[in-house]
Amino acid sequence: MSQTLILGADHAGVELKQELSQVAREQGFEVRDLGAHSNESVDYPDFAHEVAKAVMEDGEALGLLVCGTGQGMSMAANRHSGVRAAVCADVFSAKMARQHNGANVLCLGARVVGPGPAAEILRAFLGSSFEGGRHERRVRKIEPEGSEG
Repeated sequence: MSQTLILGADHAGVELKQELSQVAREQGFEVRDLGAHSNESVDYPDFAHEVAKAVMEDGEALGLLVCGTGQGMSMAANRHSGVRAAVCADVFSAKMARQHNGANVLCLGARVVGPGPAAEILRAFLGSSFEGGRHERRVRKIEPEGSEG
């Protein structure tokens, strides 16, 4: 059974999201696209919340959120306990977000990175995993006291 990547984007990120869905499939991921599916104006938090909930419900899935900068999606997704959404604009940051921070959602800015760099960033994110060890203690401290995740 392949790992799942759950996708979401607003109107600014819909085209890049569609391109990146193919990259994920080429990496062996099953893709679940929660929208948007057109460039008609929508509100990014709606998609960030849906993807964050789906990632947490699955438990093993990763998420990809795309908006104009990636920032708004990250802010909304990170409101969910257990979600660690990282905005990345380069390959090194994507690897470190997974390896050291246990990121489970990648946020990209369609107006920041083009399709080629975005594909490389996604490959780096999907190809990395949390190293645990000394990073585990730090990641546990991300969650507010008394919350699960």
